Amino acid sequence: MAESDWDTVTVLRKKGPTAAQAKSKQAIIAAQRRGESIETTKKWSAGQNKQHLVTKNTAKLDRETEELHHERVSLEVGKVIQQGRQNKGMTQKDLATKINEKPQVIADYESGKAIPNNQVMGKIERAIGELCLSKPQA
Repeated sequence: MAESDWDTVTVLRKKGPTAAQAKSKQAIIAAQRRGESIETTKKWSAGQNKQHLVTKNTAKLDRETEELHHERVSLEVGKVIQQGRQNKGMTQKDLATKINEKPQVIADYESGKAIPNNQVMGKIERAIGELCLSKPQA
């Protein structure tokens, strides 16, 4: 223990400038004098609220007349599912539980609001024993 000196302090590295100090004009000038490389980048619309700016592309999309939407299950398919379920004496919740889906999925299929999914349609067909070939409705 005699070899260790508790009063000696060894500095391993000097703490660098903070981010604010490194960005200051004095720090930039000092770095230029030392011959260090300095990188400057311009932020796009920095300090302004231009995130909701209407651009040419937005206006072009607004003028677009084509309606893009998903095809839905036809009402005929929904009626077939509903009649098959009622013939088996099942509620929407019973059918949903039997095919491991949420009751809202069955309600959407029966009302024609669901986007057709072949896996779900196959499970419903097996559960109620009806052939429900879906013709998507535009």
